[in-house]
Amino acid sequence: MLKRYNINNQILLLTGILIIIPFFFQNDFYYEIAILSILNALIVIGLNLLMGYAGQVSLGHGAFAGLGAYISVVLTSNYGLNPLLSIFISVVIMGLLAFIISKPILKLKGHYLAMATLGIGIIINIILEVEEEFTGGVDGMSVDSFVVFGYELSDSIDWYILCAVLLVFAIWAFENLIKSPFGRLLRSIHDSEKAADSVGIDVSYYKSIVFVISVVIATIAGSLYAFFSGFISPQEASFTHSIELVVMVVLGGLGRVYGALFGAVILTVLPQLLTSFEDYETMVFGMIIIAVMIFMPKGIVSLFDKVVKKKEQSNASS
Repeated sequence: MLKRYNINNQILLLTGILIIIPFFFQNDFYYEIAILSILNALIVIGLNLLMGYAGQVSLGHGAFAGLGAYISVVLTSNYGLNPLLSIFISVVIMGLLAFIISKPILKLKGHYLAMATLGIGIIINIILEVEEEFTGGVDGMSVDSFVVFGYELSDSIDWYILCAVLLVFAIWAFENLIKSPFGRLLRSIHDSEKAADSVGIDVSYYKSIVFVISVVIATIAGSLYAFFSGFISPQEASFTHSIELVVMVVLGGLGRVYGALFGAVILTVLPQLLTSFEDYETMVFGMIIIAVMIFMPKGIVSLFDKVVKKKEQSNASS
């Protein structure tokens, strides 16, 4: 009961922050960064579930998000389907694809698994670049407007509200999932696959399910970003994007839902703050990440753990 109370308090706090933040936005650029941060956070939350709980590293999630987005965009722009229906079809296709490819690749471990997902990501990126008839090739393609039940989402505030609601729901769902029996199974698999298998847990099945969930979340977030920006290119499915997503997970804190949120927000906002460094932007960005990983190896969210621990110790001593 206490854990559920804490979850509800955290969700209320997050909701309050998301409501207050827009009052500080000066123009649409701030909305754009906020929306991109939220959509990245959605992908990273799913990826964090895969890496932090199922113990599987994926270097292809940027490609999965990009491919899912392309399917949604092509169905809407080329075949005239409603955006919501297009995203639903894309989710089904990507979910089935993730389940099929999870069977062979999730038998691999460590860097072998990372290389397998990297290879799949590269293949997806190449396909998106060469299939110019459907994807527009390296030049990309424009995206039709996003219409929901006859209402077109054109204003930044509309997109922000939609993405903020999805973020709150995703965090609430994953927090409850992690604390459920399913989440305990994932933690046992992460700690020791052999021990989990010895007590009758179907390790490969649960790893596949988590992989599918993470790909589905990436598909939804990638599709929404494509409709929001009005343009999509193979760059969205690039290896670089996949690496950025993994760095967000590790920087925020493996196995922590709010760690994924912090990591996504920081790595989305930080490059915008470093533009004043001009030619040194990449170097400064890299130095900051290295410093964080050296002094906070468990991620940025570990700072809050220290604060909570000190508070508990002070309360106990008093």
